[in-house]
Amino acid sequence: MFEGFTGLLLRPGDDGYDEARRVWNGAVDRRPAFVARCLSTADVVAAIRFGVRHGLTIAVRGGGHSIPGHSVCEGGLVVDLSPMKSIRVEGRVVQVGPGVLWRELDAVTEAHGLAVPGGEISDTGVAGLTLGGGIGWLSRKYGLACDNLVAARVVTADGTVLDVSEDDHADLLWGLRGGGGNFGVVTRFTFRLNPIPVPLFAGMAMHPLDREPLRAFFDLAAHAPDDLGLNAALITAPPEPFVPAELRGRPVVVLAAGYLGPYGEGVELTRTLREGAHLDTFGALRYTALQSMADAATPPGLAAHVRSEWLGPMSGDAVDALVEAAERMTSPLNQTLVRIMGGAIARVPPDSTAFRFREAAAMLTLAALWSDSSDDGEPHRAWARSAWTALRPWSAGGAYVNHLDDEGRARVREAYGTETWAKLVDLKTRYDPTNVFHHNNNVPPRRTQRPE
Repeated sequence: MFEGFTGLLLRPGDDGYDEARRVWNGAVDRRPAFVARCLSTADVVAAIRFGVRHGLTIAVRGGGHSIPGHSVCEGGLVVDLSPMKSIRVEGRVVQVGPGVLWRELDAVTEAHGLAVPGGEISDTGVAGLTLGGGIGWLSRKYGLACDNLVAARVVTADGTVLDVSEDDHADLLWGLRGGGGNFGVVTRFTFRLNPIPVPLFAGMAMHPLDREPLRAFFDLAAHAPDDLGLNAALITAPPEPFVPAELRGRPVVVLAAGYLGPYGEGVELTRTLREGAHLDTFGALRYTALQSMADAATPPGLAAHVRSEWLGPMSGDAVDALVEAAERMTSPLNQTLVRIMGGAIARVPPDSTAFRFREAAAMLTLAALWSDSSDDGEPHRAWARSAWTALRPWSAGGAYVNHLDDEGRARVREAYGTETWAKLVDLKTRYDPTNVFHHNNNVPPRRTQRPE
């Protein structure tokens, strides 16, 4: 059916179809007409040409971790890249296939004492995270995932294959560094690799929900060195054996850190985070273990609704708002997350990539999660909206595009800012003038000729 296609084509009723259409967000239940499980760039070309020829909505799946479920579409074609899992380390660069998950990439590169800055959940796909920016434990030291992207192979909307670098199609490389999947399907990523200690000093400290641990966290963040990655989570403590009995089922503050410098310095730097903690797991930890530390809190299949915001400096009133949001959580799975930015992220000129908001002090993520995917989860969604509204006074403008839910065109524009948005529209008009790749946080071409 697909001329030149050598992968596996799945249709409703085929063995494996239901598994292939499942994505991380359990609230998303869509039935595409075709799932094209690609094995090569040539397969991607064949699938895209088929989809365009027949006027199908095209969704592109890498790791399937898109929060609003952009990895799957209703009644259209899913270009499934998950079988394309090549990883090749060559000195201080690594070539990565678009179906690779971060845990797979990290395991390979850690063996060389190297890493690409990734996310915080190890089953996230390398492709989607990178194209939207990519913030994680190494970002204050080495920048975002997209900052470490040095080349890419891209299939455009007309089926043309481009090898993109600073020397060839540099405008498109600019757009791939934060502009999402708007310009084509990336079938090979080439990243710069960075040295990491194996093991490093890392872990988390768990406190009862209170303002003082958060104040200590923000005080440390205000003068933290680039080698220190910092994350705070306000959650309900799980009923797990490693959690002290007095905290299980109660709202808690979890303060996590990873340090790339000498072990003893890490011990001293994080001392205020650990003081008074009911649980302290800090110690020697492999990077791959740090990367998977939060996996259990966000397993695939939970229903999810997320709100995000870039934050400026956090005053005492902001700490109060964070605690109050946690006190109102409607589900024991809800999460309020604060990732500290700055360092190398902020030193990249804001116009040098499509990832715009370099000056933010922190990233806020409000994740409403619930286990019954048949429930529309409105109380949980309302909690996320309410908490987001309460924290908007500390906004640095806009949101992380990878953490946008279905919030409308205005929020996507806000996530990029006026100047970057205008450049992205120009780029989209050049490479995808009919908006073939619109099933995403969409940047439309100047004259949209397809439904968005």
